[in-house]
Amino acid sequence: MKLKQIATINAGYPFRGKIPEVSDSSVIAVQMKDVSLAEGIRWSACQKTELTGKRPPDYLTTGDILVAARGNHNYAIPIDSALATTNKQAVAAPHFFVVRLKSQNEKKQGILPEFIAWLLNQIPAQRYFEQNAEGTLTKSIRRSVLEEAPIVVPPLAKQRTIVAMASTLREEQRLMQQLINNNELMMRTIARDLHLNRRH
Repeated sequence: MKLKQIATINAGYPFRGKIPEVSDSSVIAVQMKDVSLAEGIRWSACQKTELTGKRPPDYLTTGDILVAARGNHNYAIPIDSALATTNKQAVAAPHFFVVRLKSQNEKKQGILPEFIAWLLNQIPAQRYFEQNAEGTLTKSIRRSVLEEAPIVVPPLAKQRTIVAMASTLREEQRLMQQLINNNELMMRTIARDLHLNRRH
């Protein structure tokens, strides 16, 4: 199966030039710097802006998936219910593709956006993007490449299991990183205290 069979894929909002910062706006733009595989979207870091392009905005909704069109890693991030807590309308910057599952697929076959995002982040899909990327310094993928991305959709129960396992793994990685950071801080504090004691 190809991704385009179960989803519509559009480019992010076409800002003209730099994304303007407008402090009292009710619209935010999700940019590359606001997103990471470990943390998802850092909504509090997203810039408030105004929509300067001619195209009417296609605001992001829960269940959409952002796929990085540029860079060495075309990661996919699902938009979860945290979007609602911002009380803002959000658009994706032009460097993203917005993947939206077709509603009849969700109902008929039962497809979880979190599962599709997970699948696109795995080695087979990443290898496919790598093989079809263009450019030398900054690599990018065309929309047609993403549309043709091969996907496998297991039964809903298996999707849920995989999504839960991936979520547990992410949480474990986050806790491990926190532990490492705490230990590094402790070592630095010990070293600093030794240095101070030597001077006294």
